[in-house]
Amino acid sequence: MKVYAVLVVALIFNAAANILMKQSANAGSAAAGLLAKVFSASGLWFLGGLACFGLALVFYRWALETVNLSIAYPVMTSVGYAIVIVVSFLVFKEAINLKQVAGLVLILVGVFLVSQQSPTASRTPDSPPAVVIKTDEP
Repeated sequence: MKVYAVLVVALIFNAAANILMKQSANAGSAAAGLLAKVFSASGLWFLGGLACFGLALVFYRWALETVNLSIAYPVMTSVGYAIVIVVSFLVFKEAINLKQVAGLVLILVGVFLVSQQSPTASRTPDSPPAVVIKTDEP
């Protein structure tokens, strides 16, 4: 379970970054130009989001030292997606329809199934792949 702790931190920072970017967009700025927008009041949300993206990247890279990419990426994106949907509904008052909820449940069930492999399992160099794809090469 310890191998997932760093991944959880990464996905929380990633979700926070997206939420802060949305807050930055909502706060708006009448300032013209990118630098003026970044350093305006709404720019503080933007800079916070940018910092969270950076921290998410650092922790995600750290997680990839021990967690397989085939598990880390689906977990990172789907759980982050779930967090963002809930916050979008509760904080930003965005509408969520039944299709979105059903899709989210299907995504989370799929990721749960994918993540049932040991997070650090790997093939040995001499072991055959689980799936063999044959091509008709001359």
